[in-house]
Amino acid sequence: MRKTHPKKSKLGLREIASAAGVSVATASRVLNGNNRVDPELQKVVLDAAAKLGADLSQRNKTKALAFLLSNRTVMHTFHYRILLGAEAYCAARGWDMVFLSFNYLPQVPWKELHLPNTVQRRDVVRALILAGTNSPNLLELLNHKGITHVVLGNNIIGAPREVKSDVVYYDDIQGGQDMAQYLIGLGHRRICFVGNTRLPWFARCFEGYRRVMTEAGLVPQLSSIDTEDDTESGYLGVKSLLTRNEPFTAIIAGSDQTAQGVYKGARDSGLNIPDDISVTGCSEILGASLFPRLTALRAFPEQIGKQMAEMILNRIADPTLPPQSVTIPTELIKRDSCRPLPAPEEGASERDPARVANA
Repeated sequence: MRKTHPKKSKLGLREIASAAGVSVATASRVLNGNNRVDPELQKVVLDAAAKLGADLSQRNKTKALAFLLSNRTVMHTFHYRILLGAEAYCAARGWDMVFLSFNYLPQVPWKELHLPNTVQRRDVVRALILAGTNSPNLLELLNHKGITHVVLGNNIIGAPREVKSDVVYYDDIQGGQDMAQYLIGLGHRRICFVGNTRLPWFARCFEGYRRVMTEAGLVPQLSSIDTEDDTESGYLGVKSLLTRNEPFTAIIAGSDQTAQGVYKGARDSGLNIPDDISVTGCSEILGASLFPRLTALRAFPEQIGKQMAEMILNRIADPTLPPQSVTIPTELIKRDSCRPLPAPEEGASERDPARVANA
């Protein structure tokens, strides 16, 4: 007589929760990658699922991530290139990418934020790549809801008390140091930073510059205009320096767009780059297209996007991983916008651009 084997019943959350000795809600959070669950408890649930022979890969067959651009009316070229890197990495592994935008206020308590519906539909997207400008309240909300995500750390406004998110940085602090050291090596001593340091990507670059200036016994100079228009901050920043008759021979601009504004402000004031002032920029986006070509910091945005996508797919594969943090190095690209200063004769001072402008 032919033996028939009883059909194996499909394992669900209740069976896994019961075997682990936890609630169904806790089992659900663990199996959906919520990194707020205690690591030891995560291990208990995952071990119980493994002993039961549960195929966790079948719990959610959705293979799509969302690229969430926060608090930006227009996608900046830098973020577009991050998206390209992330999308290429995902496509090579059979994952799709959904683009979403989201605007919210940093001062709103996390409990009062309302996420886009798509973000909360795990049958639509499995996890988020956060670009644009973000605040700790959004990160806290995502962690409370157990929504898997990775964030661009350079653009977080206000330092979180405790980072429980996966984070990717590019090393703009070291980049600020490299630019300051390069200009000092060219003989510059009066170097000014121009950019809105209320924004974190400017503040981090400024911090690197400040460290080098202080260590060299030089006085850091800052011209910060409170605007989110980078070109405007550069134009008004250099014009403000000249109006105040502050002596300087070189400017570190907080971004290429800021440098573009510096170029215009300097030329409107009768200054020549690099003969009268040397200029560098903190992101390699427009550098090669400016005249003279801009000495700038290359941040490798496509590599940043690839790293963010890789990190989030690793998180989906193993929700028990502790929060990860990766920093991508930067590179100083030397071009035509800087020149060495001749050693000053004894008793003579460095050339003052304000005097050239007013001559």
